[in-house]
Amino acid sequence: MFRQYQQMNGKDFVVFLKSLKRKFKKFVLFYDGAPQHRAEEVKEFLGQNLDSIIPVRFPRYSPEYNAVEEPWRQAKNKVGAEYHPTFQQLKTKLTKYLRTTRFKLDMVKYLCQ
Repeated sequence: MFRQYQQMNGKDFVVFLKSLKRKFKKFVLFYDGAPQHRAEEVKEFLGQNLDSIIPVRFPRYSPEYNAVEEPWRQAKNKVGAEYHPTFQQLKTKLTKYLRTTRFKLDMVKYLCQ
């Protein structure tokens, strides 16, 4: 599930988690050590929702376990290799690429490492 925010902090991440919970009811959340993921409000929300969200944190410095790193790598190679006169044009092109590209990821590869 892809969402775009002006900024991302703990409060915004909790909003995102609530939208995931509404959509999927029960799910496993794989997350990394980004500051917004470690915020107190996030820890509190996850602690209160262990019946519906199973949090699994990736080990430090292990992008090879994180499936989302592959779409970012492809986007960097495709969109980042082009010239964009303004930041807004880069953002628009990147958003379109991430929303419309179908990434064929082998999730078993990531989950079984």
